[in-house]
Amino acid sequence: MNDQLIPEESRSDGAGFLPGLAIDCVIFGFHDNQLKILLLEYRNTSLFALPGGFIREGENVNDASRRVLAERTGLHDIYLEQFYTFGDLNRHDPTPLRAIMAGKGLEPVDSHWLLGRFVTVGYYALVDFTKAVPVPDLLSDSCTWYDLAALPTLMLDHQTIVLKALDTLRADLDRKLIGFNLLPETFTMNDLQSLYETILGQSLHRSSFQRKMLGLSILERLDKQYRGGAHKAPYLYRFISGK
Repeated sequence: MNDQLIPEESRSDGAGFLPGLAIDCVIFGFHDNQLKILLLEYRNTSLFALPGGFIREGENVNDASRRVLAERTGLHDIYLEQFYTFGDLNRHDPTPLRAIMAGKGLEPVDSHWLLGRFVTVGYYALVDFTKAVPVPDLLSDSCTWYDLAALPTLMLDHQTIVLKALDTLRADLDRKLIGFNLLPETFTMNDLQSLYETILGQSLHRSSFQRKMLGLSILERLDKQYRGGAHKAPYLYRFISGK
């Protein structure tokens, strides 16, 4: 291979990157009661994968994850959480990477660093997918949102990574919701309930949900949102700053 003509990560010796350690990002996209996941597609291989990358020498792992997220979505300063490390021996299979590189006209040697075993650190983010500008990496051909309920088959253990991220997202959602910035500055209780139901994948009892949210002391109730008759006007809320 000619190292001067290929992506930086595809150098056979992996110079400039920490060996054997990778990052995979489960980027959930929410908008208008839809929950999607950003995936990379490698044409002519039938392979799909989570956006990911590698950690540069001298780079913090968390900084590397934020870099990968910004490169794939164009978004900065959004909620990003490290949720699990995936290091089982059976996750190592060089076949998909070899096929992906061959699809780009590369013929890696057996000792190529990308074909070795990797432990990956999982991160998840939740963004408004209408604000993202998906960009494929140098080895993929497209970077596209897929409905959570209709994901294609993913390479390696990426399906397991998605399920683990979803479980983590749903756990303690009350604490995390403010940081996602998925609602406008002011919103109705119905708006908030719709967001919960979309992420949890289930319907919630209206009265019970309202009592729970008001009991968390994270909401400030504002004036009513007038839409016709006064008796139908819902209250507006906003998150209490610092909660």
